[in-house]
Amino acid sequence: MSLQESGEMYLETIYVLTKKNKAVRSIDVAEHMGYSKPSVSRAVGLLKQGGYVVADKEGYLTLTDAGIEAANKIYERHTVISSVLIALGVDEKTATDDACRIEHVISDRSFDAMKRYLEER
Repeated sequence: MSLQESGEMYLETIYVLTKKNKAVRSIDVAEHMGYSKPSVSRAVGLLKQGGYVVADKEGYLTLTDAGIEAANKIYERHTVISSVLIALGVDEKTATDDACRIEHVISDRSFDAMKRYLEER
């Protein structure tokens, strides 16, 4: 299953919340993203169908290996792009907001160039 931008955003959110709280439920995702519970429930259902997330009987979400791989990739893109924009003089809030949009559409080639840029600084 190919992930759309919204699916990537949900995976990244679950990943970030898991790093902070260890136990994550759909309500935590809804509160963090500012989305309705039904919207998050639908998205989590799609992520489950795609093999990216599993939920236990109490509703706690766990990323599968495929989910961790996809979330790591998008989270790395977010942090690297934010760092590059900040290095270029963009304020942190704007850099973070812009990185959130760019991370979903940037090519691997351009992203790799950004990573090299940061490593060479």
